Amino acid sequence: KLGDKMQLGESLLTHSRENNKRHMSVFILLGFKGSRSLQAVLFEMFLLIYSMSLVENLSMISLIRIETRLHTPMYFFLSSLSLVDITYSSIIAPKALVNFLAERKVISFAGCATQFFFHSFSTTSEALLLAVMVYDRYIAICKPLMYTVIMSRKVCVQLVAASYIYASINTIVHTGSLFSLSFCGPNIIDHFFCDLPPLQKFSCSDTHMGDTVHFLLSIIVALSTILAILVSYVSIMVTILRIHSNQGRRKAFSTCASRLTAVSILYGALCFMYLRPTSSNSAKYDKVVSVFYTLVIPMLNPLIYSLRNKEVKDALKKTIYQKMIPD
Repeated sequence: KLGDKMQLGESLLTHSRENNKRHMSVFILLGFKGSRSLQAVLFEMFLLIYSMSLVENLSMISLIRIETRLHTPMYFFLSSLSLVDITYSSIIAPKALVNFLAERKVISFAGCATQFFFHSFSTTSEALLLAVMVYDRYIAICKPLMYTVIMSRKVCVQLVAASYIYASINTIVHTGSLFSLSFCGPNIIDHFFCDLPPLQKFSCSDTHMGDTVHFLLSIIVALSTILAILVSYVSIMVTILRIHSNQGRRKAFSTCASRLTAVSILYGALCFMYLRPTSSNSAKYDKVVSVFYTLVIPMLNPLIYSLRNKEVKDALKKTIYQKMIPD
């Protein structure tokens, strides 16, 4: 009798899990807990950041297309970065804004998979594009006589296309392996969007193989981009120190400062997010850091590049002046 009861219990448990898997068509995003007034404040803050990010990045793309002086490899890469930043923030912010005002903060299984896909694609693309932009500055400063030959239009398009293609392959593997898992237990994601760590927490499948694939792909991207950036910057610094003119040295430092700032901010946030030890309060810190690298960085990138770049500022002034005084 005891054996029959245990067998019946196991059968009911298995049936319950299978039933849970079949009906888990939606997830609940907890987001940021707090009163209605706090939710309203967060809604306004997210809306302001997202609006600024859209305006800044769209303005940067438009300015680069309009102003012929900015039709160079450096600004071609910058416009590609702005496009990725628009995708980055647009896949996260709208749903988060809706959930701040909604009673039930739900997202469908397909919506969660789509959000994760574009989030992963944007993160990988941004890391690769920043490495490409540093390489562009390396050629410009260390091999100026060969710059127009090496960084031809065809090469620039190939570098951006390669970044997008690798990011797509990386993301397809990540998304396919993650959403092929079975999810059971409470369908609650302690986050404001669908990210890898909270989704893995309530998977009832063996995630060892998936974790290994995720780790290998991530380490390839991280090591290759960081190594390329470090080697490029060391070469750039050596070349700059050999410049005898103080004015030339300042100009070279200025052109590299914006890229170094953008790279440091992004990699600092990502390393804190994914490489730090797990703690009992990690979910709370994950949300704060995630806001920074998914919404704040896309807003900051255009400011970093425009405020430290005389050509962009001059082109912006010229465009505004022409709009105000067409004649």
